[in-house]
Amino acid sequence: MLLVLVLLQVCLCCLRLGSTEVVTSFKGTCPQFFFGRTPPGDALEPDSAARICQRYKNQYHYATLYDRNRRIPIYSAYLYQPSHGKRPNIWMVEPQLMGSSYPKEMEPELTLMTMLNVSQNEIKKSQAVFQDYKNLTNCNRGHLNPSGHQPNPDSKASTFTLTNIVPQYEKLNGGQWNDYEKSVMATRTADCANTYVVVGVVPGNNYIAKGRVNKPSHIWSAACCEVDNNHRRSWAVIAENDKNAITLVTLGELEEQLTGLYHKGAVSLFHSDCPRN
Repeated sequence: MLLVLVLLQVCLCCLRLGSTEVVTSFKGTCPQFFFGRTPPGDALEPDSAARICQRYKNQYHYATLYDRNRRIPIYSAYLYQPSHGKRPNIWMVEPQLMGSSYPKEMEPELTLMTMLNVSQNEIKKSQAVFQDYKNLTNCNRGHLNPSGHQPNPDSKASTFTLTNIVPQYEKLNGGQWNDYEKSVMATRTADCANTYVVVGVVPGNNYIAKGRVNKPSHIWSAACCEVDNNHRRSWAVIAENDKNAITLVTLGELEEQLTGLYHKGAVSLFHSDCPRN
């Protein structure tokens, strides 16, 4: 039986050809999601970081820096390509957070448990699971990379992984943050040829799921817009994760605020060619 399971795992990995999803460097695997192919600096990096090139149906759709200890993403980076479409409802996890021998694409928990004979407890050791987000009070599942900012059904589905989710104050998630994602972003990107986005959080002092999953103190978003080869602009927002309010700031102002909130040195979210004012 053990031999059969090993062979099944090898076959599953062979079907997903390409680089591993949990990677040592974004630059070597999925740099296309960062302006100037340059990820944010090390000041955002948690003690137990995992870099995930978010892979679904044999394609990379965005990049996530994941905090294994707090079981939340610190940021997700993507290209803003909004489209209408049906909202997915199947939640997935990242197999390779359990180890590099596991499949390279995100999968539903049940798929992993059935096909690879892993237990939910094994999955829970490395990341948040769907059960962690049940019976929440005053918060819900908050996407960093929202499905509405993605261009097609597969890319939308790829945002429904718990490695892209944090506990977000429900009135903020359905209120001012939702308005920013839908209305403000659409207005500000009207003349942008390409818009690179990094959405992230500041880890907080509170937890859900009996201390398993951190509830961030702040949620923030930064955008770098390429109008053409010679013109770029940027903007950013930040919100406390217990109020239905956002503050629009410059990229430079956000980086200064995050430098003070993270206490790990100067924060840089984009390549220096992106204007800070």
